Amino acid sequence: MEGTLKEYKRTNYCAEVTESILDTEVCVMGFVNKRRNLGHLIFISLRDRTGLLQAIIDMDSKPELFEKAQSIKPEYVIAIKGLVVSRGDKDINESMITGKIEVIVSDFIILSEAKTPPFQVLDENVANDLRLKYRYIDLRRSALQSKLITRHKISKAIRTFLDDEGFVEIETPMLTRSTPEGARDYLVPSSMQKGKFYALPQSPQVFKQLLMVSGFDKYYQIVKCFRDEDLRADRQPEFTQVDIELSFVTEKDIMDINERLICDIMSSVMNVEVQRPFLRMTYEDAMNNYGSDKPDTRFDMKLIDLSDELVNCEFKVFSDTLANGGCVMGIVADKYVNPARKQLDRLSDFVKGYKARGLNYVIIAGDGEIKSPLQKFFKGNEIKNIINVCNAQAGSIIFMCADKKPIVLEALGALRLELAKQLDLTYDDAYKFLWVTDFPLLEWDENEHRYYAKHHPFTSPREDDFDLLYKDPSLVHSNAYDMILNGFEIGGGSIRIHQKKLQNKLFEILGMSKEEIEDKFGFLLEAFNYGIPPHGGIAY
Repeated sequence: MEGTLKEYKRTNYCAEVTESILDTEVCVMGFVNKRRNLGHLIFISLRDRTGLLQAIIDMDSKPELFEKAQSIKPEYVIAIKGLVVSRGDKDINESMITGKIEVIVSDFIILSEAKTPPFQVLDENVANDLRLKYRYIDLRRSALQSKLITRHKISKAIRTFLDDEGFVEIETPMLTRSTPEGARDYLVPSSMQKGKFYALPQSPQVFKQLLMVSGFDKYYQIVKCFRDEDLRADRQPEFTQVDIELSFVTEKDIMDINERLICDIMSSVMNVEVQRPFLRMTYEDAMNNYGSDKPDTRFDMKLIDLSDELVNCEFKVFSDTLANGGCVMGIVADKYVNPARKQLDRLSDFVKGYKARGLNYVIIAGDGEIKSPLQKFFKGNEIKNIINVCNAQAGSIIFMCADKKPIVLEALGALRLELAKQLDLTYDDAYKFLWVTDFPLLEWDENEHRYYAKHHPFTSPREDDFDLLYKDPSLVHSNAYDMILNGFEIGGGSIRIHQKKLQNKLFEILGMSKEEIEDKFGFLLEAFNYGIPPHGGIAY
């Protein structure tokens, strides 16, 4: 028979029952994690979102209670009253916060019975589809509960920090008109206007710029965004964004306030102190050195251009690639000792997944002996020059890739991360933040023979590059910036265009007609006619 809370009121969460309240009567409530019957003692492991607590029912002192406890099963919801006592030294469980105490039960009540669950809550070896089907049970796991609690703490820290900085949290509409922001919109049919649709926002980009026009010079919100696109490792179609926009600021101002925000979150939520200023790196340096615009800087292993050393090489793959305007680049894996041929072949297949034609290598054995399938193609000091340029040591391997530069950068950038995984070069407790800046403003589409905006068409060019818009748009850098943490882009933004002449020039370069501009952005440009402060922002 299930009971009610009429005579029970929780005094503590499970993890709050510690040595500090010995010999105190407590009332705790939660899910039964496990019940063990040792003949004259029943042990109940009680679980709530703070952790586990052990309670004991003694048959000799509480025979009726002992009999009643025989019916308790895992995941029953119960309330327990009892006395907090010390465990004996030999019974201490160091893996539990409450491992030095236990509760001698004086009374309990079953609040809710439970069927045998499809999997044990604390079992880690459960198929994902089963976890998702019974997500409400899966969310009883401490690991997932900890993530959601951490997320709550981060949101709270963000709001507190930005409020102290004078920001206003403003909620923007969820049902909007469709705007071109890079992905497909989710559409919602209107029952009031047949054949008409609302779009769910991919981001609040348009609204936050309108808020700058409205004079809200410091805006933020923690908001849902929707993009009808394939699942990615770091984003799903429905995700939450921290959206920030400011007026009368430069790129430096935005970086400063966001570095302080991140340091505050890391300190208050993670108890980790992060040093400022964060590392700055241009897009060009990031791509050339790491093969990625979101480099993981927890380890070095930079890409090295070997084209000059191999320009006269007799190996046709290298010489033909260089003759056709491609490049040869390398990467050094230190302490990569005695790899099997199968292992090297797997790495070659790995880069082929990034459209590269394959992978070549030079092994410098522990005794300094040089081994390479390409040795017969090298003449004179070519191989020694390569080793010197790469600063490779005994026990290292130089991996080399030849192809068009974009392909080589992407392939070796991915290989760099794969090698770091194999060599265990990353550390879970390391937090390496950096800004990547000076992105190209435009991207050229070979198929359509036209430019596209690298970020969006309201991103401002760098002031020094304004003239290049009229001479060679491909050389123009943007006033855009991404914040990177351990190889993941966690935030991105830009200074926006607020001058009408400059905005119209960019639309012209993008090949947009007056009709197209009016259709896509007319309502926003109309607002810009009434005075717009210089502004910029970022979204996490």
